[in-house]
Amino acid sequence: MPGKTVPGTPAWLRSRNDRVALQLLLEQGPLTRNRIGELTGLSKPTASQIVQRLEAAEVITGAGVVSASRGPGAAAYAVRTDQARGVAIDIDARAIRSSVVDVTGDAHPTARRPLPDGERSPIDDVRAGIAQACQVAGIAEGDIDAVCIGVQGSVDPRTDELHFADTLGTWPRTAVRARLEDELGLAVTIENDVNLAAVAERHDGAGAGLGGFALLWLGEGLGLATDLGGTLQRGTSGGAGEIGYLPAPRAAAAFDPDAAELQDLIGGIPVAALTRAAGGDGADYEQAIATLTADPRVRAEVIAALAPRVALGVVPVLALLDPERIVLGGATAIACGAPLAEAVAQAVHRTTQWTPDVVTTRVIADPVLAGARDMLRDHLRATLFDRLDRLAH
Repeated sequence: MPGKTVPGTPAWLRSRNDRVALQLLLEQGPLTRNRIGELTGLSKPTASQIVQRLEAAEVITGAGVVSASRGPGAAAYAVRTDQARGVAIDIDARAIRSSVVDVTGDAHPTARRPLPDGERSPIDDVRAGIAQACQVAGIAEGDIDAVCIGVQGSVDPRTDELHFADTLGTWPRTAVRARLEDELGLAVTIENDVNLAAVAERHDGAGAGLGGFALLWLGEGLGLATDLGGTLQRGTSGGAGEIGYLPAPRAAAAFDPDAAELQDLIGGIPVAALTRAAGGDGADYEQAIATLTADPRVRAEVIAALAPRVALGVVPVLALLDPERIVLGGATAIACGAPLAEAVAQAVHRTTQWTPDVVTTRVIADPVLAGARDMLRDHLRATLFDRLDRLAH
């Protein structure tokens, strides 16, 4: 068939070998021809041909010489980072954080910018995030090919509409991704912030190596991300995981008879109230988190009061999904640490028949941005493999 490489043919074998070698270079960094041959099980002449093809495709470049114990050193090769770059962006209620991403996944500096007051637009916000990320990384904005944006809300994949997105202020709610792609000339992904945090948890955190897990986000707002075998469960309209809107269970009356939704029980406002009740500074959620982080006495009292409340939010997750692990993320979980996870697990076991594995997130620094980086890195790598496929045809 025209335009398609037939399995088993020499062209198919060349394409497969090229992809395997490129994957090795992405995972392990610079390699020599001989090392590529050793890792792939291919002969030295075949490995040399692979290197020639990858150089011709402009996806790898020379990376110096590796010294040998005997004889002259050998030339090493690395994946080019200038052929596919993107910017990961995290937009919350207060600030924009952004960072350049390349195919290697190497860290670039993170730019932070407070959100302006008044009218805002997706174009202005995203352009500002791209500009600042490129500035701190020393990279031209014209070298950016794609952007991944984490938002506090959900995106309907059928209609490109935003829902549950109160923190985005004056952003329009329809066709946001399409408008951004038209205005910026870039590939754009918009993803729920907790889903992105779960991507980071899968790659480098408490979800790594598991068959599946659920991430319960305890922040100023609440959220839930479900990972089944490495696939996020977004739901038909993209709204799966908006757990803060669940009606408070009857048992919640023992803690707060006025709590109507789960958000009223374990969101930012009640965490600040519990911090004040423990004698700490809980003027607002941000100050409460600072107090919980710094004051062990207040933290212990808040954990004791908060854990049975969080358990009420965990039980529906167990009843519907029974995941291999529940990971507690968000600022509240990070501030309270492992003792909160242990206390939640004990509260669930004490009041139900479940004995869940509950742990605290292992992605502490900018988890939403970290997940956006991971998602974008995978996208950029796919573009390199697509280039090889097109050349093979």
